[in-house]
Amino acid sequence: MGFLNTVHVLLKDFKGYAIGITDGIRRATAGIVDGAGCRKEYLYSSATRKEERAREIAKEDGITSGLICVLDCVEPCWSYHLDKNAKEKRLELRLGYAKCLHHYFYFLDPEFGLMHARLQTWFPFTMHVCINGRLWLARQLDRQGIGYTRRENCFTAFDDVANAQKAMDAQLKTNWPQLLNHIERTVNPARPQLLPLPQLEYYWSVESSEWATDIMFRSPAELTTLYPSLIRHGIETFSSRDVMRFLGRKTPASTQVHGRFGGEVVSDVGRRVEGLRIKHRVNKNSIKMYDKQGSVLRVETTINNADEFKVYRTAEGDPDGELAWRRLRRGVADMHRRAKISQAANERYLAALEPVDQTTPLGELAQQVTRSVTWKGRSVRGLRPLSTEDARLLKTVCRGEFTINGFRNRDLRAILFSDEVSKQEQKRQSGKVTRQLRMLRAHGLIKKQGSSHRYVLTDRGRTIITALTQANQADIQQLKKLAA
Repeated sequence: MGFLNTVHVLLKDFKGYAIGITDGIRRATAGIVDGAGCRKEYLYSSATRKEERAREIAKEDGITSGLICVLDCVEPCWSYHLDKNAKEKRLELRLGYAKCLHHYFYFLDPEFGLMHARLQTWFPFTMHVCINGRLWLARQLDRQGIGYTRRENCFTAFDDVANAQKAMDAQLKTNWPQLLNHIERTVNPARPQLLPLPQLEYYWSVESSEWATDIMFRSPAELTTLYPSLIRHGIETFSSRDVMRFLGRKTPASTQVHGRFGGEVVSDVGRRVEGLRIKHRVNKNSIKMYDKQGSVLRVETTINNADEFKVYRTAEGDPDGELAWRRLRRGVADMHRRAKISQAANERYLAALEPVDQTTPLGELAQQVTRSVTWKGRSVRGLRPLSTEDARLLKTVCRGEFTINGFRNRDLRAILFSDEVSKQEQKRQSGKVTRQLRMLRAHGLIKKQGSSHRYVLTDRGRTIITALTQANQADIQQLKKLAA
């Protein structure tokens, strides 16, 4: 409404004014197509795979750089429409669900490779820009002379892994407003004339981001052997609490989820063309694992809702104000933080998978901790992993929320002894947990975290405890299948 007041357009004239701008955008698009000498096609279904069609056109027309084509398609969008307010007897401008024509501009860009921009031809003329980071990286490596092997959307080998990683990391230093404004001026050159307000610029935000960590195996056979165990570990072992921790959500020790959490956590396994993938969702955000091209293990975090994450920054519009942990913005100003959050999620997920790559027989692992040992001059009993008490202890110290910050005596006590008791009984319980912690330390399963009263699992401890816990949870039918 402020914009319409500025350009002196009454509500009763809004429709005609909007159609005039829409016609101007369409004429400008036709001019771009004529100038580039490329195709312009109308797609009758929004389900048409546009990128595949653009690749086909590039191949048919021999296009190796620049604008490939413009694909037109009517698709759902958010737009404005006039409505009558019968109660107040006046017109109102409302934002609602609608359909309108969109122009898809497909480019073979010298910097980003195959990319596209989608321009909505009706108010508010939103624009979506889609860039593939791996195609972008390929162009960077070509310029630096670093050899690589790429199959579809996946790198399977690099001549120089360290410098390839540096090239990828350099993408985080991109000046996104400058880059995106350049793209907008290329596909929508008529905007300054059609909407002649100097302060009217696009506010660039991130609708969806995908950040992947690829682990390249030296041979497909290694990944083929390991991958089924990773899938089984992910679907059988990772609880809702673990999934929330991977995606940076707080999980209190006393309950499965935070008391204010009102969404849902879902894990599922789906079959793709290449094989199985496991995906974990917390509301609209997710983390998934799948194999690519036979020799690459990919863990990928997708952020569709930035509101669930935090960034340490000043308040919006107050660059010199106080720094504090505030909501992650959708704007490109927080792109670097978004990447750090996603990378941390991937690393937490991969760390939780480490115990799977274990070839030592279970009997040998169990033998290491079921015998009594001498520690600091005193005898300490061996673990009894099949007993209810020790099995529960092992399962507790391996809980996901303790992976980063560790656990204390009182953390374990709150889980192992949930009932409210007298102070004297609490003291007795604390003494028992102290002895249990001493037993785990004596067997090298946990270690003290600095000078604090917190403990964390050792690498050896995580491997042994995970193996024993999984064996304890296996049923007779599972064991029969393994023995068959």
